Amino acid sequence: MKLLENKVALITGGSRGIGRSIVEKFVSNGCNVAFTYNRSASEAELIESNLSKKNLKIKGYKSDASKFKEAELLVNSVVSEFGKIDILVNNAGITKDNLLMRMSEDDFNQVLSVNLNSVFNMTKAVQREFLKNRHGSIINISSVVGIKGNAGQSNYSASKAGIIGFTKSIALELGSRNIRSNVVAPGFIETEMTKNLSEDTLKSWYSSIPLKRGGKPSDIGNVCVFLGSDMSSYMTGQVLVVDGGMLT
Repeated sequence: MKLLENKVALITGGSRGIGRSIVEKFVSNGCNVAFTYNRSASEAELIESNLSKKNLKIKGYKSDASKFKEAELLVNSVVSEFGKIDILVNNAGITKDNLLMRMSEDDFNQVLSVNLNSVFNMTKAVQREFLKNRHGSIINISSVVGIKGNAGQSNYSASKAGIIGFTKSIALELGSRNIRSNVVAPGFIETEMTKNLSEDTLKSWYSSIPLKRGGKPSDIGNVCVFLGSDMSSYMTGQVLVVDGGMLT
C-alpha cells in the first residue's frame, strides 16, 4: 500500500517549483490531488494530463488564497468534487525583495497577504471539514529565513516567521481533535527562480551549506509526503528544516 493511498490533498501554489514537486510526489504515493494556480493555466493543464492516472483524481483550480471568500469557495468545490480533504499543504508564496529603506508599504503588505494571510484563510476554510472528519494534516511551507532572517527580505522573513508561530498555535488548538499542523522550512532549493543566478552567486550560497549543494524541489516533496502520511501521526507543532545543514 502506498503512503498516501485513499487520501485527498489540497495543495496551494501547485503548478510550479516546489509546489509542483509536492503534487508529483503526492500522486506517485497514491494521493488524489487538488491543486491551485494563479496565472499559469497552461502549466496546470499540463500537470493534470501528465499525472493523470486510472484510479486517481488530479485537478487544478484557479484560486487566490489571499482572499478568504475564494479560499472558502475552493474548499467547498474540492469537497464536492473529491468527497473529502485529508491533507492541506499551504505552499503559495511570492517575494518582493528590497532593502528596508527602498521597500514600499505595498511590497511589504502584498508579501504578507499572499504568504501569511493565505495560510490563515486556507486553514480556517478547511477547519470545518477536518473537525467533521476528526482528522487532518496541515503542512505549511515556511523558509529558513523565517528562522534566521535575511537582509533585503524583511517582508518575506516576517511572513515566513509568522507561518511558524501560526502553525504552532493551530497545533495546540486542534491537536485534541486529531488534527496535526507542521512546518517545512526549505533552505536553498534549486528552482526556476534560481536558474538566473550567476555562477559566483551560486558558489557563495553553496559554500555556506555543509552539503555543498542546493536542494531539489523533490527534497521538499518527500518531507511533505512523510508529514501527510500516517508515518508522522505523532508529530504536530514541529518545524522540519530541509537546508543541507545551512542553519547548523
